[in-house]
Amino acid sequence: MRLAAIDIGSNAARLLISDVFHSDTGKPEFQKINLVRVPLRLGFDVFEKKTISPEKESMILSTIKAYKLLLDAYGVGLHHLKAAATSAMRDAGNGTEILARVKEETGIDIEIITGDTEATLIYENHVAENMDKDHTYLYIDVGGGSTELSFFAEGKLKFRKSFNIGTIRLLKRQVEEKHWDDMKDALRRETRGHMEDIIGIGSGGNINKIFSLSKRKEGKPLTFDMLKDYYKEFSSFSVQERQRLYKLREDRADVIVPALQIYVNIMRWANIKEIYVPKIGLADGLIQHLYEELVRSRQAIF
Repeated sequence: MRLAAIDIGSNAARLLISDVFHSDTGKPEFQKINLVRVPLRLGFDVFEKKTISPEKESMILSTIKAYKLLLDAYGVGLHHLKAAATSAMRDAGNGTEILARVKEETGIDIEIITGDTEATLIYENHVAENMDKDHTYLYIDVGGGSTELSFFAEGKLKFRKSFNIGTIRLLKRQVEEKHWDDMKDALRRETRGHMEDIIGIGSGGNINKIFSLSKRKEGKPLTFDMLKDYYKEFSSFSVQERQRLYKLREDRADVIVPALQIYVNIMRWANIKEIYVPKIGLADGLIQHLYEELVRSRQAIF
Protein backbone atom coordinates (compact mmCIF):
# COMPACT_ATOMS: atom_id res chain seq x y z
CA MET A 1 0.00 0.00 0.00
CA ARG A 2 1.33 3.44 -0.92
CA LEU A 3 0.37 6.40 1.27
CA ALA A 4 1.27 10.09 1.36
CA ALA A 5 1.13 13.05 3.71
CA ILE A 6 1.39 16.81 3.26
CA ASP A 7 2.53 18.96 6.17
CA ILE A 8 2.17 22.74 5.77
CA GLY A 9 4.37 24.13 8.54
CA SER A 10 5.41 27.62 9.53
CA ASN A 11 8.80 27.31 7.84
CA ALA A 12 8.28 24.75 5.08
CA ALA A 13 5.78 22.50 3.31
CA ARG A 14 6.60 18.79 3.02
CA LEU A 15 5.28 15.96 0.92
CA LEU A 16 6.12 12.48 2.18
CA ILE A 17 5.35 9.35 0.14
CA SER A 18 5.77 5.96 1.83
CA ASP A 19 5.10 2.31 1.09
CA VAL A 20 3.60 0.15 3.84
CA PHE A 21 4.67 -3.48 4.24
CA HIS A 22 3.89 -6.10 6.85
CA SER A 23 6.73 -7.81 8.73
CA ASP A 24 6.75 -11.47 9.76
CA THR A 25 5.18 -10.41 13.07
CA GLY A 26 2.30 -8.76 11.22
CA LYS A 27 3.33 -5.25 12.24
CA PRO A 28 3.27 -2.57 9.52
CA GLU A 29 6.61 -1.20 8.34
CA PHE A 30 6.81 2.19 6.64
CA GLN A 31 9.42 2.72 3.93
CA LYS A 32 9.98 6.30 2.76
CA ILE A 33 9.91 6.59 -1.03
CA ASN A 34 10.26 10.34 -1.43
CA LEU A 35 10.32 13.47 0.72
CA VAL A 36 9.98 16.89 -0.92
CA ARG A 37 10.42 20.13 1.03
CA VAL A 38 9.54 23.66 -0.13
CA PRO A 39 10.55 26.59 2.17
CA LEU A 40 7.31 28.60 2.09
CA ARG A 41 8.23 30.44 5.33
CA LEU A 42 4.61 31.36 6.11
CA GLY A 43 5.47 32.28 9.68
CA PHE A 44 7.40 35.37 8.56
CA ASP A 45 4.10 36.79 7.27
CA VAL A 46 1.70 35.45 9.84
CA PHE A 47 3.37 35.93 13.22
CA GLU A 48 3.81 39.65 12.53
CA LYS A 49 0.84 40.56 10.33
CA LYS A 50 -1.65 37.78 11.19
CA THR A 51 -2.31 37.19 7.50
CA ILE A 52 -0.76 35.40 4.52
CA SER A 53 0.33 37.74 1.74
CA PRO A 54 -0.80 37.31 -1.90
CA GLU A 55 2.77 36.30 -2.80
CA LYS A 56 2.81 33.53 -0.20
CA GLU A 57 -0.69 32.45 -1.21
CA SER A 58 0.53 32.03 -4.79
CA MET A 59 3.50 29.98 -3.51
CA ILE A 60 1.19 27.71 -1.50
CA LEU A 61 -1.01 27.07 -4.51
CA SER A 62 1.94 26.38 -6.82
CA THR A 63 3.46 24.02 -4.24
CA ILE A 64 0.28 21.97 -3.75
CA LYS A 65 -0.28 21.78 -7.50
CA ALA A 66 3.26 20.43 -7.88
CA TYR A 67 2.62 17.95 -5.06
CA LYS A 68 -0.56 16.81 -6.82
CA LEU A 69 1.44 16.06 -9.98
CA LEU A 70 3.94 14.05 -7.90
CA LEU A 71 1.11 12.14 -6.21
CA ASP A 72 -0.27 11.27 -9.63
CA ALA A 73 3.19 10.19 -10.84
CA TYR A 74 3.60 7.90 -7.80
CA GLY A 75 0.08 6.51 -8.17
CA VAL A 76 -1.24 7.87 -4.87
CA GLY A 77 -4.96 8.66 -4.92
CA LEU A 78 -6.50 11.36 -2.73
CA HIS A 79 -8.08 8.67 -0.49
CA HIS A 80 -4.53 7.56 0.35
CA LEU A 81 -3.41 11.09 1.29
CA LYS A 82 -3.65 12.99 4.56
CA ALA A 83 -2.81 16.71 4.65
CA ALA A 84 -2.51 19.07 7.59
CA ALA A 85 -1.49 22.67 8.28
CA THR A 86 -0.11 23.82 11.61
CA SER A 87 0.82 26.93 13.59
CA ALA A 88 1.12 29.61 10.87
CA MET A 89 -2.11 28.56 9.21
CA ARG A 90 -3.82 28.43 12.63
CA ASP A 91 -2.88 32.06 13.25
CA ALA A 92 -3.58 33.38 9.73
CA GLY A 93 -6.84 35.28 9.40
CA ASN A 94 -7.15 34.20 5.76
CA GLY A 95 -5.87 30.63 6.21
CA THR A 96 -9.24 28.91 5.82
CA GLU A 97 -10.01 30.93 2.70
CA ILE A 98 -6.67 30.02 1.10
CA LEU A 99 -7.09 26.31 1.83
CA ALA A 100 -10.59 26.41 0.34
CA ARG A 101 -9.04 27.73 -2.89
CA VAL A 102 -6.38 25.00 -2.75
CA LYS A 103 -9.09 22.34 -2.50
CA GLU A 104 -11.08 23.87 -5.35
CA GLU A 105 -8.07 23.95 -7.70
CA THR A 106 -6.33 20.69 -6.69
CA GLY A 107 -8.91 18.52 -4.94
CA ILE A 108 -6.60 18.27 -1.92
CA ASP A 109 -8.29 18.91 1.42
CA ILE A 110 -5.84 20.33 3.96
CA GLU A 111 -7.02 20.37 7.57
CA ILE A 112 -5.86 23.06 9.98
CA ILE A 113 -5.07 21.07 13.11
CA THR A 114 -4.73 22.21 16.72
CA GLY A 115 -1.43 22.13 18.55
CA ASP A 116 -2.58 19.25 20.75
CA THR A 117 -3.62 17.26 17.67
CA GLU A 118 -0.20 17.98 16.17
CA ALA A 119 1.48 16.59 19.31
CA THR A 120 -0.74 13.49 19.14
CA LEU A 121 0.08 12.86 15.48
CA ILE A 122 3.81 13.12 16.15
CA TYR A 123 3.35 10.57 18.95
CA GLU A 124 1.66 8.29 16.37
CA ASN A 125 5.21 7.33 15.38
CA HIS A 126 5.34 5.20 18.58
CA VAL A 127 9.13 5.38 18.74
CA ALA A 128 9.23 5.09 22.54
CA GLU A 129 7.24 1.86 22.47
CA ASN A 130 10.22 0.16 20.80
CA MET A 131 12.71 1.44 23.36
CA ASP A 132 13.77 0.44 26.87
CA LYS A 133 10.69 0.37 29.15
CA ASP A 134 12.83 1.17 32.19
CA HIS A 135 13.12 4.78 31.03
CA THR A 136 10.67 7.57 30.40
CA TYR A 137 10.68 9.58 27.17
CA LEU A 138 9.86 13.13 26.16
CA TYR A 139 9.03 13.71 22.50
CA ILE A 140 10.19 17.20 21.48
CA ASP A 141 9.09 18.53 18.10
CA VAL A 142 10.31 22.05 17.37
CA GLY A 143 8.70 23.91 14.49
CA GLY A 144 8.62 27.45 13.19
CA GLY A 145 5.50 28.42 15.11
CA SER A 146 5.16 25.97 17.98
CA THR A 147 6.83 23.24 20.01
CA GLU A 148 4.96 20.01 20.73
CA LEU A 149 5.81 17.94 23.81
CA SER A 150 4.59 14.42 24.59
CA PHE A 151 5.65 12.64 27.78
CA PHE A 152 5.76 8.83 27.75
CA ALA A 153 6.15 6.86 31.03
CA GLU A 154 5.22 3.43 32.40
CA GLY A 155 4.23 2.29 28.93
CA LYS A 156 1.66 5.08 28.54
CA LEU A 157 1.30 8.58 27.16
CA LYS A 158 1.11 10.74 30.30
CA PHE A 159 1.12 14.27 28.95
CA ARG A 160 1.03 16.15 25.67
CA LYS A 161 0.87 19.86 24.99
CA SER A 162 1.64 22.41 22.31
CA PHE A 163 3.36 25.71 23.15
CA ASN A 164 3.50 28.79 20.92
CA ILE A 165 7.28 28.85 21.07
CA GLY A 166 8.85 28.29 17.66
CA THR A 167 11.93 29.27 15.71
CA ILE A 168 10.27 31.92 13.55
CA ARG A 169 8.31 33.33 16.50
CA LEU A 170 11.65 33.75 18.30
CA LEU A 171 13.27 35.42 15.30
CA LYS A 172 10.26 37.78 15.12
CA ARG A 173 10.46 38.44 18.89
CA GLN A 174 6.96 37.08 19.38
CA VAL A 175 7.87 34.91 22.40
CA GLU A 176 7.53 36.52 25.82
CA GLU A 177 9.03 35.43 29.14
CA LYS A 178 5.60 34.17 30.19
CA HIS A 179 5.59 31.66 27.32
CA TRP A 180 8.89 30.22 28.54
CA ASP A 181 7.64 30.15 32.14
CA ASP A 182 4.47 28.29 31.11
CA MET A 183 6.53 25.64 29.33
CA LYS A 184 9.00 25.29 32.21
CA ASP A 185 6.20 25.00 34.82
CA ALA A 186 4.31 22.40 32.76
CA LEU A 187 7.43 20.32 32.20
CA ARG A 188 8.44 20.31 35.85
CA ARG A 189 4.90 19.56 36.99
CA GLU A 190 4.24 16.73 34.54
CA THR A 191 7.64 15.04 34.85
CA ARG A 192 7.83 15.20 38.65
CA GLY A 193 9.05 11.89 40.02
CA HIS A 194 10.77 10.95 36.73
CA MET A 195 13.54 13.56 36.59
CA GLU A 196 16.39 11.05 36.89
CA ASP A 197 15.74 8.90 33.83
CA ILE A 198 14.04 10.93 31.08
CA ILE A 199 15.40 10.41 27.56
CA GLY A 200 14.60 12.88 24.79
CA ILE A 201 13.27 12.01 21.34
CA GLY A 202 13.72 14.92 18.95
CA SER A 203 12.01 15.62 15.65
CA GLY A 204 12.05 18.45 13.14
CA GLY A 205 14.43 19.62 10.45
CA ASN A 206 16.78 21.47 12.80
CA ILE A 207 17.56 18.61 15.16
CA ASN A 208 18.03 16.35 12.13
CA LYS A 209 20.53 18.81 10.68
CA ILE A 210 22.41 18.98 14.00
CA PHE A 211 22.53 15.18 14.11
CA SER A 212 23.91 15.12 10.57
CA LEU A 213 26.58 17.71 11.41
CA SER A 214 27.56 15.78 14.54
CA LYS A 215 28.59 12.74 12.45
CA ARG A 216 27.04 10.49 15.10
CA LYS A 217 26.21 6.93 14.05
CA GLU A 218 22.55 6.14 13.34
CA GLY A 219 20.80 5.20 16.58
CA LYS A 220 23.29 7.03 18.82
CA PRO A 221 21.99 9.95 20.90
CA LEU A 222 23.11 13.57 21.04
CA THR A 223 24.00 14.81 24.51
CA PHE A 224 22.80 17.91 26.33
CA ASP A 225 26.37 19.24 26.45
CA MET A 226 26.73 18.78 22.67
CA LEU A 227 23.59 20.82 22.00
CA LYS A 228 24.77 23.55 24.39
CA ASP A 229 28.10 23.68 22.55
CA TYR A 230 26.39 23.86 19.15
CA TYR A 231 24.15 26.67 20.44
CA LYS A 232 27.16 28.71 21.61
CA GLU A 233 29.11 27.97 18.43
CA PHE A 234 26.33 28.83 15.96
CA SER A 235 25.30 31.91 17.95
CA SER A 236 28.78 33.36 17.44
CA PHE A 237 28.32 33.47 13.64
CA SER A 238 26.05 35.48 11.36
CA VAL A 239 23.48 33.75 9.16
CA GLN A 240 25.77 34.20 6.15
CA GLU A 241 28.72 32.72 8.03
CA ARG A 242 26.63 29.71 9.11
CA GLN A 243 25.65 29.16 5.48
CA ARG A 244 29.29 29.22 4.38
CA LEU A 245 30.89 27.31 7.26
CA TYR A 246 28.29 24.58 7.69
CA LYS A 247 26.90 24.42 4.14
CA LEU A 248 23.41 25.37 5.35
CA ARG A 249 20.58 26.75 3.25
CA GLU A 250 19.52 30.26 4.25
CA ASP A 251 16.14 28.99 5.46
CA ARG A 252 17.98 26.60 7.80
CA ALA A 253 20.84 28.89 8.84
CA ASP A 254 18.57 31.49 10.42
CA VAL A 255 16.27 29.14 12.38
CA ILE A 256 18.84 26.65 13.67
CA VAL A 257 19.97 28.88 16.55
CA PRO A 258 16.49 29.52 18.02
CA ALA A 259 15.77 25.79 17.57
CA LEU A 260 18.84 24.92 19.63
CA GLN A 261 17.75 27.45 22.26
CA ILE A 262 14.41 25.65 22.58
CA TYR A 263 15.96 22.18 22.79
CA VAL A 264 18.55 23.28 25.35
CA ASN A 265 15.93 24.93 27.57
CA ILE A 266 13.62 21.92 27.48
CA MET A 267 16.42 19.46 28.17
CA ARG A 268 17.65 21.59 31.08
CA TRP A 269 14.18 21.91 32.65
CA ALA A 270 13.41 18.18 32.27
CA ASN A 271 16.93 17.12 33.29
CA ILE A 272 17.41 15.29 29.97
CA LYS A 273 21.01 14.24 29.35
CA GLU A 274 20.52 12.50 25.96
CA ILE A 275 18.23 12.96 22.97
CA TYR A 276 17.68 10.47 20.16
CA VAL A 277 16.92 11.71 16.64
CA PRO A 278 15.01 8.97 14.77
CA LYS A 279 14.10 11.11 11.72
CA ILE A 280 10.40 11.34 12.44
CA GLY A 281 7.99 14.22 12.11
CA LEU A 282 4.42 15.26 11.62
CA ALA A 283 4.29 13.85 8.08
CA ASP A 284 5.31 10.40 9.38
CA GLY A 285 2.62 10.60 12.05
CA LEU A 286 0.03 11.61 9.47
CA ILE A 287 0.85 8.55 7.37
CA GLN A 288 0.67 6.21 10.35
CA HIS A 289 -2.65 7.76 11.41
CA LEU A 290 -4.01 7.40 7.86
CA TYR A 291 -2.92 3.76 7.74
CA GLU A 292 -4.74 3.02 11.00
CA GLU A 293 -7.87 4.79 9.69
CA LEU A 294 -7.80 2.70 6.51
CA VAL A 295 -7.35 -0.53 8.51
CA ARG A 296 -10.27 0.35 10.79
CA SER A 297 -12.54 1.20 7.84
CA ARG A 298 -11.63 -2.06 6.13
CA GLN A 299 -12.40 -4.01 9.30
CA ALA A 300 -15.74 -2.22 9.57
CA ILE A 301 -16.61 -3.30 6.04
CA PHE A 302 -15.67 -6.94 6.60
